[in-house]
Amino acid sequence: MAVVRLATWNVNSVKARLPRLLEWLEQSAPDVLCLQETKLATDAFPAEEVKALGYDTAHHGEGRWNGVALLSRVGLDDVRRGFAGDPGWGGEPGGEEPLFEEPKLEARAVSAVCGGVRVWSVYVPNGRAPESAHYGYKLNWLEALRVAVSQDLATGEPVAVCGDFNVAPADSDVFDPAAFIGSTHVTKPERDAVAALVAAGLSDIVPKPMKGPNPFTYWDYRAGMFHQDKGMRIDLALVSAAVAGAVKGAYIDREARKGKGPSDHAPVVIDFDI
Repeated sequence: MAVVRLATWNVNSVKARLPRLLEWLEQSAPDVLCLQETKLATDAFPAEEVKALGYDTAHHGEGRWNGVALLSRVGLDDVRRGFAGDPGWGGEPGGEEPLFEEPKLEARAVSAVCGGVRVWSVYVPNGRAPESAHYGYKLNWLEALRVAVSQDLATGEPVAVCGDFNVAPADSDVFDPAAFIGSTHVTKPERDAVAALVAAGLSDIVPKPMKGPNPFTYWDYRAGMFHQDKGMRIDLALVSAAVAGAVKGAYIDREARKGKGPSDHAPVVIDFDI
């Protein structure tokens, strides 16, 4: 069976959002869902709860931080947690956390073949500030991801790389470019890193918002940011040509950002005509 609906969602804690996640799976019925910021140990994911809805799970977690998962009802084969070349996080010199003797490999990527498509769920490092060591880690991580994804593309298999990239690819992807001057997520090196990944053989599928003109997927929790639509498009779906050619529609589910206790991200949903 082929993938006909693919979605990605930074859920910002599966434990905190589990009832909403299960409800959303029932209502939206994606064939494959990429999750980020699960914030659970690998074996702590509620696999039985999603299994009851017809989904198999591949989870890569590390407890309180990070964590990525794939939920699929069209197969989950050749699961890979992490990727070769991941530079790992070495710590911040002079920061609150000590430098690590060896770079720490964080739970930021998981991939599997789902319905004939190699699907990646990725959670790109935040970068913190342009002068931070974490910013350099972010750029190195994105370059290593490009190399790993390029190897998949070289096989000729369809590929989809989805998740929270913590990069707004263009000024049109933020509510006010002037508000982000001097901040991460919008700098030229970050945008160039994402552009290089796209140039490896992917297309950026820009979804339509359910309301308003802006394709934002993230809004800060600060009061009024969501209702004023002061957001960013940082949750991306980058797909190979075979997948891009089958796209018949894509949207941002703003309804999932509303109500009590939402994630600060909205799901991105892509439908295919296969």
